[in-house]
Amino acid sequence: MERGRGLGFWGATALVVGNIIGSSIFMLPAVLAPFGLNALIAWGVSLAGAGCLAWVYAQLSLHLPAGAGSHGHVKMLLGDDAAWLGSWGYLLSVWTANAAIAVAGVSYCLKIMPGLEQWSFAPETLGLLMIVLLLAANLRAIGGSIQIVSTLLKLIPFVLVIALGFWLFIDQGDAAFAGMSQQAIGWEPALASVGITLFALLGLESAAIPARAVREPHVVVPRATLVGLLLAGFVSVAATCLVALMMPASQMAQSSAPIADFISRFMGSGAGLIVAIFAAISCFGALNGWLLVGGELTAAMASTDGLPKRAAERNERGAPVAGLVSCAVISSIFLLLAFSRRGATAFEFVALLSATTSLVFFVICTLAALQAWRSGRLPKTRSTMVACVGALVFSMVAFYSAGLESATWGAACIAAGYAWRRISLARRNASR
Repeated sequence: MERGRGLGFWGATALVVGNIIGSSIFMLPAVLAPFGLNALIAWGVSLAGAGCLAWVYAQLSLHLPAGAGSHGHVKMLLGDDAAWLGSWGYLLSVWTANAAIAVAGVSYCLKIMPGLEQWSFAPETLGLLMIVLLLAANLRAIGGSIQIVSTLLKLIPFVLVIALGFWLFIDQGDAAFAGMSQQAIGWEPALASVGITLFALLGLESAAIPARAVREPHVVVPRATLVGLLLAGFVSVAATCLVALMMPASQMAQSSAPIADFISRFMGSGAGLIVAIFAAISCFGALNGWLLVGGELTAAMASTDGLPKRAAERNERGAPVAGLVSCAVISSIFLLLAFSRRGATAFEFVALLSATTSLVFFVICTLAALQAWRSGRLPKTRSTMVACVGALVFSMVAFYSAGLESATWGAACIAAGYAWRRISLARRNASR
């Protein structure tokens, strides 16, 4: 992509904020509600770990600009195999995240147009349509403009949710939380929800992945990563916890649109409908951002022989055509798999799978940063070492919390990809 067409600070920050505040924040209250106050502990763990990861990405981008993105940084520091494995895990995360976003977007579209739910395959059709439309936008390289507008719009309902939540607390005191789950506080239920809160923060690395699509990445990426995480983290924690703890747990368990239901309960169905519209826009914007990230990462891997060379080709607008198309197609497959389940259950399945596969990428990037720190390519500061250790510990905790099912699915997908890579390399070497 030409530098003149690349993302600046606001575009990159919008990419980070938009990808974090995407679909998960609209579905998360229903998933976290059964854990009660344990959700606050999970958020604390996830925010601390995300802060460490953000610092790692910022330092790599600031001090090693020649890497041109996280894939390049790992390749430079740990070699081809590590770079491919980390990026493959992240691609899996992007594909499954797109499925989760589409599930959430469809849930809110059905809230707006409830009659559609009676049609056979209406949810699947709506989800696939969202992916196709945003694929077309990214192929025309207008995804950055969509990202800024959708990010600004999606913040509006959360200002309303946070203001309403604080007003209820001031007006009713502890009675505002009377209906929340009475799950006892403990490490087991807290850790069980860390995987979900981690998924809610996926996107903090968004500016660091497509660094070739960012103007002056050594300056813009570190700033956008840290500023985006701070803004999105505050909004995510405040909005999800207020809704999860103030709505009756029994109602949350049945909700497919918890943010809209929260607003409807206290401000009427009209206000809830407006929030549902904004939620659908938010999911639309997040899906756009993740398609952009997935396409750029695919192109980066292809440019270093990690994937077929054709995936690195770009059209006259600078968009990686094969990378974007493959991301859309595989995301659609995971979407159909997710819709074999329904509502919050479908969202939780793909969210945990996305979180699990992304951890491979987080761990490898952190190991690359440690290698750069040891060799002197990163400043040997205590803060960088603490961030690297914190990121590794957090990744292990999050992997444990995601559970056996998502770990099994994630390991199978990563193993299949790695086996395909080895077979492809063997055939390529044999033909020479």
